[in-house]
Amino acid sequence: MTLNIGVIGTGAIGREHMRRITQVLSGARISAVTDVNRAAAESAIAPLGLEAEIFLTGPDLIASPSVDAVLVTSFGAAHEPDVLAAVKAGKPVFCEKPLATTAQGCRNIVEAEVAGGRRLVQVGFMRRYDAGYRMLRKIIAEDGIGAPLMVHAAHRNPGVGTNYVTEMAIHDTLIHEIDVLRWLLDDDYKTVQVVYPRRSPNAHENLRDPQIVLIETAKGVRIDVEIFVNCVYGYDIQCEVVGETGLAKLPEPMSIQTRSKARLSNEILTDWKDRFIDAYDVELRDFIEAASKGTAAGPSSWDGYAAAVAADACVEAQKSGQIVPVTMPEKPAFYNF
Repeated sequence: MTLNIGVIGTGAIGREHMRRITQVLSGARISAVTDVNRAAAESAIAPLGLEAEIFLTGPDLIASPSVDAVLVTSFGAAHEPDVLAAVKAGKPVFCEKPLATTAQGCRNIVEAEVAGGRRLVQVGFMRRYDAGYRMLRKIIAEDGIGAPLMVHAAHRNPGVGTNYVTEMAIHDTLIHEIDVLRWLLDDDYKTVQVVYPRRSPNAHENLRDPQIVLIETAKGVRIDVEIFVNCVYGYDIQCEVVGETGLAKLPEPMSIQTRSKARLSNEILTDWKDRFIDAYDVELRDFIEAASKGTAAGPSSWDGYAAAVAADACVEAQKSGQIVPVTMPEKPAFYNF
C-alpha cells in the first residue's frame, strides 16, 4: 500500500522533504499540498511532476480522504493548530521543529495525543537519525567510556541574515542540541545558564554572538554548548562526551583529504542540509513505515515538549544572566516506550 502524504508548507524544508519522498524513498507519495502562498505550492509540485491537489488551508488538507498522513513544514507559529487537527483526525503527522513555539503549545499537543490513546506525532529532530550520533549513543549505552561526566559541544554556522536575532540562537539553533544531548545521555535538564564571550564583529546589531549555554542535568552531568552563528569558515557540529574512563567524540563528516599547493586539507561543509542529508532520509523512512501502520515513531510529542521547556528556560537565562531552573513535570506513562 502506498501512503498518501499531504504537505503543509512548501518552503525550503518542505520542498526538500517532497523531493526526498518522491525521488529517494519508497512506500509513499505526495497527494496534497498547501501553503499560505498558492503560487509557492504550485511551484513546489511542478518540478517534481506531481499531480497533487492544492488545498487552501491546513485543516482542509488534513480532512481530505486523499490524505493518509501529514507533513507539517510551515513556519513555527503555524505548527500547533495543524498538528492538533491531524491528531484529532487520527492521522499520523510529522512536524518539523519546533513542535510549537511555546511549551504550553507543545503540552496541548501532548494532552491531545494522550487523550486519543495512540501515538501519532513524530518531531523532526533529525540528529537522532545521524549515524555519528547513533554510534556515540551506542558507546555511552554500552558503558564504553564509563558514566558520562561532561559534554562539550558546538553549533557553528558560517553566517546568518539580519532577521536572525539573539533568542533564535536558542529556539532555532540550540534546540537541536537540547534534544539530541538529552537523548544521548538518557537524562533530563536541571538548570541552564547563558554567558556571552566577546562579541564577534561579524554579528549584526540585534544579535549577541557567540553565546555559551551551560547546562546541568538531573544526573549531574555538566554540558557546555558553544553557539556561534557567524563563524565564517563553515557549518561545524561538534560533540565530545567525557566519561569516567574515557571520552567519545562525534566523528567528522566524510570528506576527501587533498594534498595540493604545499597544503594538506579537508573540505569543510557550509550547508546544514548537506551535513545531515542522510539523517533526513532515515527519519522520513521511519515516519513512512510507522504511518503506514497508523502510528508514529521517533522523537515524540513529549520530546518536543521537553525541548520547549528547556528552550524557554534558556531564553530566560539569556535575559537575566542567572542560573535558571528547568522544571519538567513527570512524563506520562503513555510515552514510556
